Amino acid sequence: NGLRLDRTVFHPMGGGQPGDTGHLLLEDGRRIAVLDTRKGDGGPDDVVHLVADTETRPAAGQTVTASIDWERRHRLMRMHTCLHLLCAVVPGDVTGGQVSDGKGRLDFNLPDRTLDKTEIEAALNRLSAEDHAVAPRWISDEELAAQPDLVRTMSVKPPSGYGKVRLLEIEGVDLQPCGGTHVARTGEIGPVTVLKIESKGKQNRR
Repeated sequence: NGLRLDRTVFHPMGGGQPGDTGHLLLEDGRRIAVLDTRKGDGGPDDVVHLVADTETRPAAGQTVTASIDWERRHRLMRMHTCLHLLCAVVPGDVTGGQVSDGKGRLDFNLPDRTLDKTEIEAALNRLSAEDHAVAPRWISDEELAAQPDLVRTMSVKPPSGYGKVRLLEIEGVDLQPCGGTHVARTGEIGPVTVLKIESKGKQNRR
């Protein structure tokens, strides 16, 4: 139930971020809803667009116009960028995380530290209001291997073996490997509320 395009604006599920939804507009005016987007097994640019089994597939070689649900995507971009700010505010390696529509979470390896919800919320809103520039940059596999401190995630390692690795830089705040989608400046994130901090086992703080 998946379609592959020669190029796409859809971002597949990965790294804790959901895949894009939207639709494909066919030459005859018919619209096919894209229910989810996943990574294929053909390398980093292989994206599978999941559609309902009842849909009639376009023929190979047919031109389609791909259109994402932009409002949903932008909410995910804001939240994903906010979690990078959270990495900058909270010390410790990341053991897990999830980006959702309007909310998100990170788990940190912090066995001997107490976190203050009010302080974290104030720091996130300060960094958001400071409107730092956000942009990707690339380094080689060898450069990343020589700087292991760039990798904050313990459970998920950045993809290597393709010759280069994508970093996400929040100017003056955070730099780490990430293949997700993000806003251009932290000011786009908007007000942030920290709802709760939980202990998940002896070491994890969520």
